[in-house]
Amino acid sequence: MPLDPSRTALLVLDLQTRLVALPLGPHSGPDVVAASARLADHFREHDALVIYVQAHRPNVEQPPGSELVAEATPRPGDLLLTKQSVGTFATTDLNDRLIEHGVETVVICGIATTMAVESTARVASDLGYDVVLPRDAMTGLHADEHEFALSHVLPRFGEVVVADDVRFA
Repeated sequence: MPLDPSRTALLVLDLQTRLVALPLGPHSGPDVVAASARLADHFREHDALVIYVQAHRPNVEQPPGSELVAEATPRPGDLLLTKQSVGTFATTDLNDRLIEHGVETVVICGIATTMAVESTARVASDLGYDVVLPRDAMTGLHADEHEFALSHVLPRFGEVVVADDVRFA
């Protein structure tokens, strides 16, 4: 799948220590972190935008493990957004940032498939972005919900691929 790096952004969602450590399925948290890191490296090699998103609960002290895992620490040129909702668009300036960078396609990965990934993909599609969903760079709270979302829900909002198929033209 050839993409234009000047028009594409990678959205890496909720790779926070406490979430990565959960018993997830079908992919483990560390496996999703590794796949997301490979995608982020590929995007940076092509000067494409990488955006990390973390969730923080509003008006309360954050629970232990709310920080991003070390492999998801933004590097120079990356963006970091903090959301207070399941999806990313509702409580961040993500759409403004994407418009500012001329983005037309978003590649979405992270935790969890039927939560942050699906919510963000739905709104991205509604806003007119082309959406790409690398199935092996996301995981669910349960394997069956992940597989159901990939086979029945997410294809309505974007193209489901494997991470190695996300390449630039």
